[in-house]
Amino acid sequence: MEKKVWFITGISSGLGEAIANKVMESGDFVIGTFRKQEQVQAFNGKNSGKGRAVLLDVTDYATMEKLVSEIAAIDVLVNNAGMGFVGAIEESSLKEVRAVFEANFFGVLKLTQLVLPKMRAQSSGHIVQISSHGGFKAFAGFGIYNASKFALEGFSEALAQEVQPLGIKTIIVEPGPFRTNFAASGLGEAKNIIDDYNQTAGNFRNRLKGVNGKQEGHPEKAALAIINAVNSENNTLRLPLGKIPLSTMKMKLDSVLNDLEANRKIAEAAVFD
Repeated sequence: MEKKVWFITGISSGLGEAIANKVMESGDFVIGTFRKQEQVQAFNGKNSGKGRAVLLDVTDYATMEKLVSEIAAIDVLVNNAGMGFVGAIEESSLKEVRAVFEANFFGVLKLTQLVLPKMRAQSSGHIVQISSHGGFKAFAGFGIYNASKFALEGFSEALAQEVQPLGIKTIIVEPGPFRTNFAASGLGEAKNIIDDYNQTAGNFRNRLKGVNGKQEGHPEKAALAIINAVNSENNTLRLPLGKIPLSTMKMKLDSVLNDLEANRKIAEAAVFD
């Protein structure tokens, strides 16, 4: 079987690192991104012939464009790099919100657009979008992060329909809490704190930090699930990972269904006779 080339963003730690390691163990080749030159050098020193590290900040579009143009073929794109953010909607400044969207939405969108011509030319490929169960259901105190991941899922859902006839598959991965740096160094916070939100957004912030290191999710097991999904003939559009997403996503579905049924007559009456 011919080696696949995986382009994975954000492989310095957490899920990205786990995916990169498991891909190399499987015999495929990894091109992975880091934000520090010393990390690039360390990775390349250890993984000659199995992978290659490159320097990239996913909000640096000029570097991204040059980098992708120099890669002959990409079989699997994993948009993993991003950032967390906690804060009530009112607490969040536009500057903070834009930073979250640059990393979690615009950077992913741009890289996906750059890689698609290569996949169209070879009539094959996988786009793997690392979203979150928070990309499907919102939580008080997590609204800005939720919004960025909702946006990611929105364009990815449409993308899946656009590229499926071209031989390209799309997978939206929706992890719950995993034992990564997400709730520590990977977490941004609104600088403005409003006491009125202590019981909602503030409570969420404290709970999120409190579970750091105790999350249910196992990054290596998640990485294997993602690799298996890519190699499967029958992968689904959405791939929840962890027990918590099964619960939270079903809560959202039940809530939407309840709203539909509660408003069915109102909805049906708002049309021309």
